[in-house]
Amino acid sequence: MKLKVACLQMDIAFGKPEKNFIAAEAMIHKALKSNPDVLVLPELWTSGYDLTRLDEIADQNAAFALAFLKEIAQKNKVHLIGGSVAKKTAEGIYNTLLIVDNNGDLIHEYSKLHLFKLMNEHLYLKGGSARGEFSLDNRKFAGMICYDIRFPEWIRTHTAEGAEALFVVAQWPLARLSHWRTLLIARAIENQCYVIACNRSGSDPANVFAGHSMIIDPWGDVLAEGSETEEILHAEIDLDKVKEVRSLIPIFDDRKPDFYRG
Repeated sequence: MKLKVACLQMDIAFGKPEKNFIAAEAMIHKALKSNPDVLVLPELWTSGYDLTRLDEIADQNAAFALAFLKEIAQKNKVHLIGGSVAKKTAEGIYNTLLIVDNNGDLIHEYSKLHLFKLMNEHLYLKGGSARGEFSLDNRKFAGMICYDIRFPEWIRTHTAEGAEALFVVAQWPLARLSHWRTLLIARAIENQCYVIACNRSGSDPANVFAGHSMIIDPWGDVLAEGSETEEILHAEIDLDKVKEVRSLIPIFDDRKPDFYRG
């Protein structure tokens, strides 16, 4: 099964949701010209890391973002890995990834499990408690958010149960670009899966972001990689290749989880 994927490596206006929705819509319509099966947006694309104002600008129950994503998905018959948004709830604010299928239905939400203290997430956001697996077209996938890729055991939890591709949405800083590239390639190789990683470009008052969105195959070969500037990254993935690679080097059959300790 082949899927055409497109990563929207967009710049994000700091703390300006209205401006970001307009920019995202324009970028989405540009990406749709290539007839992708799946569109991927970056982390916190509606607000950026304006954490001190999240109580004011966060999306109540992610309702506005969901309505936006559902309309685009249904109208254009495209799956949306809808990036993550600051979702305001009665319990607090979560950094939540939204998955909308090409019928316009919300099929999964994943709230970031590992909060990144270096960017003060733990002071303003609540950590999630659910896993990131979901299905599209009867194939298994998993969604992760930025810092999650530093936790290989969390990724393996999903791939050991059959996830064939990992979608990563991020706001990863340029200062740690080498980590971004190395970790993503390692996650693809060790899990024998595709990694489709959509990072943001541009800057905010505290950080310059790396861009360099990547689409990586199950051998760890980079199929496409962005620059540091705003752009749309395209590639076609063949999910049948996952089974092929996993049969050639059967790491999932050869695991000894009873011997592994945290």
